[in-house]
Amino acid sequence: MWIAYASLSALVAGITTIFLKKGVRTTNTSVALALRTLVVFLFSIIIVAIVGSQGQIYLIDKKTWLFLVLSGLSTGAGWYYYYKALQIGNVKNVSPLSKSSLVLTIILSFIFLNEEISLIKLLSLIIITIGTYYIIDYKKTDVEKSNNKWIIYAMLSLIFSALTPIFGKIGIENVESNLGSAIRTFVVVIAAWLLVFIKKDYKEIKNVDKSEIKFIVLAGITGGSSWLLYYKALQDGPTSAVAAIDKLSVLVAVVLSYFIFNEKMKAKEVIGLLLILIGTIGLAFKL
Repeated sequence: MWIAYASLSALVAGITTIFLKKGVRTTNTSVALALRTLVVFLFSIIIVAIVGSQGQIYLIDKKTWLFLVLSGLSTGAGWYYYYKALQIGNVKNVSPLSKSSLVLTIILSFIFLNEEISLIKLLSLIIITIGTYYIIDYKKTDVEKSNNKWIIYAMLSLIFSALTPIFGKIGIENVESNLGSAIRTFVVVIAAWLLVFIKKDYKEIKNVDKSEIKFIVLAGITGGSSWLLYYKALQDGPTSAVAAIDKLSVLVAVVLSYFIFNEKMKAKEVIGLLLILIGTIGLAFKL
């Protein structure tokens, strides 16, 4: 059943990327992150109330609290830099690079969670790495020549995104998945709004384009849904496999960006995407 949850998480996460791209065209990155996390938190609270797991919060031990907080902080940082990258770069380039955090996640799973790295996994990691290299277009257009920081932002997103499932796996071992996700989201909300006030970006809230707010809200709803599905899968399935299936959201995002943003792909990029897909399937199902 965890495979179904992880697959649905990937589908919804891919749609979320499209909403994000539309929601951060002109909106301040910190403000967009803060607004979206607020929506996700409200969504997760409703789910917790529906399943009735709120009473379990008093039973959570210190270790669980620590790793849920760490998971929330790494999630917030990963999101922030993902937003920054999306504001500058194309979905077809930013999403694959950021989502290649899977390679680092599996290495960390081997080190800290004692999850094995078989020959199939190793070959799959190599295929994904090659595919990522192929799909990222390093040849800058005239517009991009003066602003190629998206690569740096995407790399930072990659690092924090790789840490998130490790912290999350440890953090939800002894807590109901929806409650764990809500606590983690609360941490992200606090961190996001602190960032807004520290950077004094709260002045930008009144300038947020109304047409972009709806996409930020939609990204919050779909993002929250993806989180809940992801954590449910993570609770029952191996970290490396769940993370692998979740990264198939890259395929969803790239395909949708072709139709919505007219981000056409070159033959080299199509090959890269196929390699990522093959490598991810190999990791998820140990073909």
